[in-house]
This record gives sequence, structure tokens and C-alpha cells, in this order.
Amino acid sequence: MRPLLLLLCLLPLSACPEQERGQRFFTEYREVYPLFWGRLYAGGGETLYCARRFDPDKGRGINIEHVFPMAWVMNAEGCRSRRQCRERSPRFNRIEADMHNLYPARSDINEARASLAFGEIPGEQRRFGGCDFELGPRQRLVEPRPAVRGNIARAMFHMHETYGLTLFKRQGRLLQRWNRADPPDAEERRRNREIEAIQGTRNRFIDDPGAADRLTF
Repeated sequence: MRPLLLLLCLLPLSACPEQERGQRFFTEYREVYPLFWGRLYAGGGETLYCARRFDPDKGRGINIEHVFPMAWVMNAEGCRSRRQCRERSPRFNRIEADMHNLYPARSDINEARASLAFGEIPGEQRRFGGCDFELGPRQRLVEPRPAVRGNIARAMFHMHETYGLTLFKRQGRLLQRWNRADPPDAEERRRNREIEAIQGTRNRFIDDPGAADRLTF
């Protein structure tokens, strides 16, 4: 390692270059699938947005959600499509495969969310039965259930800091509030440990939620 880079990496994590911090275990997204379902959720679990329980076979109607939308990353990388990014950008492939950004989700909710930002929508008009997930097409926002807002915030902060991905001030400040209101629980901490065992990196905002308040946008 060059002396300057070594010096930088003795500084706080936020100062260490992304190429030395981001996950480097997976080189493309499809490599994630067997370990996501077969190890991270080997005993089953529940979906992020709706708390739908699933067994180790996961069944139909459940897939993997990227909390930090890949469409935002695609735009940041200057690609016209995800396929183009996958073919041209090793960085995009590593970002797409970072397990700290991946959660099980109902496929219909994943599709509805698409690349919309997170927010709080007045009116509480639910369109997905008993699932506490609101979609505001006019505001171009989605509102997740309170029990996972902190999980979402910490995943977004991880991607923002680790890969230098943009979070606009309004979104960042809302996520900081969500992070304070919904601290990490045992399941989120389990995920963090298991993901470290798989890909070699932790989400520091799970270990130290207060670090999120020191972020600037």
C-alpha cells in the first residue's frame, strides 16, 4: 500500500478511500443469491416492508430489494441502463452486490417502490392490504413502517459513506431522524455480523448509530 494511502486509512473511516472500504468479495450481483438466501436467511425471516414471514424456501412473491436504489447508482455512473453499467463498471457491480443494502421484500412492494425516495406521506392511504407501506405518486415518495425506518436509514448511510453516493439534504436529515427513532435491534445486529463473515465488511452505523448525526449532506 502506498504511504499516502496508508496514512489516509489511519484516519476515521469516512476519510478512507472507497476503493479500500467497499465490499470486494462479490464481483457481480448474481453471486449474491445463494449466500443471501442460503446463509444470511438460511432459517427464513421476514420481509422488510411488510413483515411477511417466509421459510428457508422463501416461496413465491418474495425477492431482494436494494434499499439504496440502483437507478440512482446507475445515474451516478453515467449509464443508460443497468445492463450497460454491469458490462462497463466494476464499481457498479460491487455496489449492486453489497449485502448491507439488500433485504427480502414482497415482489409487488419492490416493484411499486422502484427508485422512489423515502418520506412521510400524510393521509396513510394504504394500497397493499394490511401492509403498512404508503405510496405517494404525486410526491414521488414511499413511507415504510416505523419498525424498519432505522434499518433503512442505516443501509442508506452505509451506501452514501462507503461509495460516495449522493443523499440530498432533505432525505439525509429525514433518515437521521429515523435512525434516532428506531435503533438497531437484535436481528439487524445479527445481519451485520453475518454479512461481515460473508463479504468482510460491516455497516458502522449499526455498530455506532450516533455516527449518523455527524454526517453532512
